Amino acid sequence: MNRVERAIIMAAGFGNRMRPVTLTTPKPLVRVNGTRMIDTVIRALHANGIREIYIVTGYLGEQFSVLTREYEGITLIENPYYDSCNNISSLYAAKDHLENAIILDGDQLIFNEEILRPGFERSGYNAVWTEGETDEWLLTVENGIVTNCSRTGGSTGWQLYSISRWTAEDGRRLRRHLEESFAIPERRQLYWDDLALFCYPDEYELGIMPMKRDDITEIDDIGELIAADPSYAGYLEVK
Repeated sequence: MNRVERAIIMAAGFGNRMRPVTLTTPKPLVRVNGTRMIDTVIRALHANGIREIYIVTGYLGEQFSVLTREYEGITLIENPYYDSCNNISSLYAAKDHLENAIILDGDQLIFNEEILRPGFERSGYNAVWTEGETDEWLLTVENGIVTNCSRTGGSTGWQLYSISRWTAEDGRRLRRHLEESFAIPERRQLYWDDLALFCYPDEYELGIMPMKRDDITEIDDIGELIAADPSYAGYLEVK
């Protein structure tokens, strides 16, 4: 059994789909029903004994400094490429910390701390079984191993969520693939998940960690923010 020793929280993006709320506040620091989204992530990590936490910042990055005063074990990593590259650049900035790591986004709400438990059998993603139509990335799993990923979704499979764990060996492999890919300008527009799922799939044997849909909420746009916290309804009028 492998065990998570550290966490990397991705928090560098612009959050354009949540404007105008994110014009002055980075998305992970937006409060939903009084609590910043990233607080639910950090608290769940701490509840699972994961206290070595790296937060990759970019847009309005100076606002994240408050977290280093409020929580122990927080280290901020600046992504200097956040405004010109896709999120592969954020993981590239944190490439020294990938062994026995959990990688997750800071702009989600964790309702069940158990989904961040540190023990895991193999590298892979948290996922929710779905039989309804979805346009989210959908995994096909056979005998516990991911055999395919559909970018355009589908109607039956395991919906991928942005929580993943990586063994020491796969962390070193992922670092090598990040370094190789980031040296190619056109690959700087990839999602970092593309590396293991599409660019080098034969070099990984990924699994999944099943969870329930109500264990977590991913808030992607202003409409979903309002659905989670109606106090933001007025922002639609000034969007």
